Amino acid sequence: MPLRRLRPRLAGMSDSGTNRRDPFSEKFKKFIVSGWAPYSSELPAELPSARWAAKRRAALLDELPGATIVVPAGPLKVRSNDTDYRFRPHTAFAYYTGLGEDREPDAALVITADESVLFFRPRAPRTDREFYADARYGEMWVGQRDSLEEMANAVGMECRDIRTLEDHLAGREGIVVIRDADPAVTEVVDRVRGGAREDADADFERRASSQRFRKDQYEVAEMERAVAATKVGFDAVIRELPNAVANGRGERWVEGIFALHARHLGNAVGYDTIAAGGDHANTLHWIVNDGELRDGDLLLLDAGVEVNSLYTADITRTLPIGGKFSDAQRRVYEAVRRAQQAGFDACRAGLPWKGVHEASVRVVAEFCAELGILPVSVEESLSEEGGQHRRWMVHGTSHHLGLDVHDCAHASREDYREGMLQPGMIITVEPGIYFKSTDLLVPEEYRGIGVRIEDDVLITDGDPVILSGSFPSAPDDVEEWMASLQA
Repeated sequence: MPLRRLRPRLAGMSDSGTNRRDPFSEKFKKFIVSGWAPYSSELPAELPSARWAAKRRAALLDELPGATIVVPAGPLKVRSNDTDYRFRPHTAFAYYTGLGEDREPDAALVITADESVLFFRPRAPRTDREFYADARYGEMWVGQRDSLEEMANAVGMECRDIRTLEDHLAGREGIVVIRDADPAVTEVVDRVRGGAREDADADFERRASSQRFRKDQYEVAEMERAVAATKVGFDAVIRELPNAVANGRGERWVEGIFALHARHLGNAVGYDTIAAGGDHANTLHWIVNDGELRDGDLLLLDAGVEVNSLYTADITRTLPIGGKFSDAQRRVYEAVRRAQQAGFDACRAGLPWKGVHEASVRVVAEFCAELGILPVSVEESLSEEGGQHRRWMVHGTSHHLGLDVHDCAHASREDYREGMLQPGMIITVEPGIYFKSTDLLVPEEYRGIGVRIEDDVLITDGDPVILSGSFPSAPDDVEEWMASLQA
């Protein structure tokens, strides 16, 4: 069981004991710090992301000239008692430092026109009590941490001890911080500047979020890696579907199989996997995943691998558990696929972002009208005063994708919902139709059928690029995919 908790942060560490730890004897203290091999003198190579992160910092300064910008990584978060969740840095910190995986709790990046400085807790000498007694930073507890020089070489910028952050900020003008990322860092910032400046901080966060709309070359490559890893996970799930059916609680089996490959090929899953069998597919964010999988039902699998750089894929396929779609399932599936194609057709630079949804949802409304379940005309349902079709597709068709599964979420409405598609954006296109088993307006043969198809799309100067195009989508192709993996 991991023991991670000694909570004092930016000040000196506490030396107090706990109920879980006996005091150390003087003889032990002398013995534990002796007889260790020296650290390697070889410095780590610069991260591939470092030069891209430097360009992003420069672009942010163009947005906020004269500012002192503070981007915290965030603290560890308690899971229960003295155990923490696996750490993931704040997205803005990862974006502007190039650090991924679980790096670097309690750190903060400071960007000014003169320099960028990364403040973090470097490793202490092995003669220091921290080495053996500190469950948060100690090498015996969490492994060998970087020295200031090692971290500086990796990220390509100056590094300093986080305990000097307040002195570094003292007297500086125009300080802004991402307020919710780390309360301890925000407290330091507010103290230095004589109070909270929430409007300025919120404006900074909006600008930082908007900057991530257009992905650079490095980011596109990382997204391609995430999609490729996700395909491995989907293939593995399909191979294991017979076992998922036979062993019971098959949704959990699917979730576990995908998570295995997400951890093996990347950092983790990019979000909690939706493994929804049968009527569970009609609960949009079904992550309980405790249901049975049954031959004749569909499995809606919405999952993505987050690679070590923290870029995540987000892909959905709806699979016939027994390998073949029924006539009713196929009809709904084909309607969703037509809706997705309409969305793809709207994925053009210079067109409005919301046009992707408008194109897709029109097809959904037309299908509902075709079934005779739409109580008004298609046009009335699509009007602001209508919306009846949303009974069967309540969610939006698209969102931005990148370091966050719902990327750029703090951008302004004008830039996001009212914005135009631009080359370099990566978005999802994910229409669905959801006929709950209890919906008496739906013809009986369609009740309990839920279908969503989701792909990740790169906007270019020309045709959109379907990054997840290796995932079969047409119903015949899906059946062949499954048959080939289960042969």
